[in-house]
Amino acid sequence: MNDQDGPMWPMTSITYPSSKTALTMITTMYAKELWDTPIKVNAANPGYCATDLNHNTGFRTPEQGAEPIVHLATLPADGPTGQLWGYRWGATDGIEYGRLPW
Repeated sequence: MNDQDGPMWPMTSITYPSSKTALTMITTMYAKELWDTPIKVNAANPGYCATDLNHNTGFRTPEQGAEPIVHLATLPADGPTGQLWGYRWGATDGIEYGRLPW
């Protein structure tokens, strides 16, 4: 939200980013609670996908949006937990998906 070159800079809504922040914290709390179990709890960011929700204005397809979700659903037993993971908007290192800061 503070990166003037990022996709979220123009957004002035309070409710949408606040709800995403809350979901990320809920993800973190569940991951902490289940830390010593085989259960992984992560949040997925599909990126800005063309869907009915945004009148199909997104630049990613629904299939592309499913990629980070499938990745998290098929993590190995030693995979990460408690992370926000998904599409990295504007990544300059050539890595399209990864851990996202929040």
